[in-house]
Amino acid sequence: MSNFKTNLQYLRAQRNMTQEQLAMLLGVSRQAISKWESEKAYPEMDKLLVICDLFDVTLDDLVIGDVAQPRRNASRTQGNTDEPEDMGMVPPADGARPPLAMLQQNPAPLPRDITGYEAHMRSFDAKIPAGIFAIVFGVGAGMFFDSDNSILGLSPLNDFLMFLCIVLGVIIGLVFLVPAGLGHSAFMRSHPYVEDFYTEHDHAEARRTLTVALIGGIGLILIGLAQLIFTTEYLHAEDGWPVGVFLMLVACGVASIVYGGLHFGRLNLAGYNKTAEQEYREAKDLTDSYEMVNGAICGTIMMVATIVGLTMLFGFDGGPRGLFWLSWVIGGLLCGISSVIIEAVKASHIKHDDDIIV
Repeated sequence: MSNFKTNLQYLRAQRNMTQEQLAMLLGVSRQAISKWESEKAYPEMDKLLVICDLFDVTLDDLVIGDVAQPRRNASRTQGNTDEPEDMGMVPPADGARPPLAMLQQNPAPLPRDITGYEAHMRSFDAKIPAGIFAIVFGVGAGMFFDSDNSILGLSPLNDFLMFLCIVLGVIIGLVFLVPAGLGHSAFMRSHPYVEDFYTEHDHAEARRTLTVALIGGIGLILIGLAQLIFTTEYLHAEDGWPVGVFLMLVACGVASIVYGGLHFGRLNLAGYNKTAEQEYREAKDLTDSYEMVNGAICGTIMMVATIVGLTMLFGFDGGPRGLFWLSWVIGGLLCGISSVIIEAVKASHIKHDDDIIV
């Protein structure tokens, strides 16, 4: 006789996991989980195996056994008779949950990274700083061929080499940034929920990495700034290679700071889940209406602001004291206020839906 319904509810409760969160981990709808737990449907074998891997239980325990008392100890199958009575515990009656003492013998297994989140984020954390570094470093390398103070002196190649360095830096940077961004978006759509499997040791290591990255990055930027001040004051070289050295040091410093921030931020799975779940809901057409309303309002506001600004610019000589540009500033503020209000309404609606789901 199948105990799958009771076991699945028990496992979810141990992890404090909603039906929707489990559905996102398994790549199914919340309605599918609800049907499984109401015995109106049954998962396919591949989903059963994923559930076993997720909660670290055997297929037998999940389907026909009792996950609160997993029969996984090999010593029992080899004739070991150390039953609960021998430890001073009374076994539960059929169909009942074990007492607290017995539950403590079989605590909930720690969450594991079954989605490949860690490997994905380590790659993402490396590619983004590398892309930023390449772009800034390329500009810095190009400054070595600035015609005002080129390392080649007066040469017809200066402009070409400067342009080449900048273009190569931008191209290499985009080679890192674009795939990283697209890959991260695809990962978030595929895995809108990831259990927090990080330990306190992981958090401590990330804090140390962030501290070293910040100190090192800021130090490199300050060294570059000191170099630039020195060459300007004592060597009277304001352009060219001194700026190039400064930008190269800035590239290293900024890349270090960005890496430290991303490395530390990847442990914020609550923030990841919030962002990914929002995209998941939008993909399921759960919040499209709010986005459409917000886009329509902001679009209308900015169109009106543009008409007013251009009218003041060309019809009234820039308006009072040439403040025609204020129309766009006011339009942006109104658009921001509208977005905040709509986001608040949307968040209230989503919370209401989550309360119903739970």
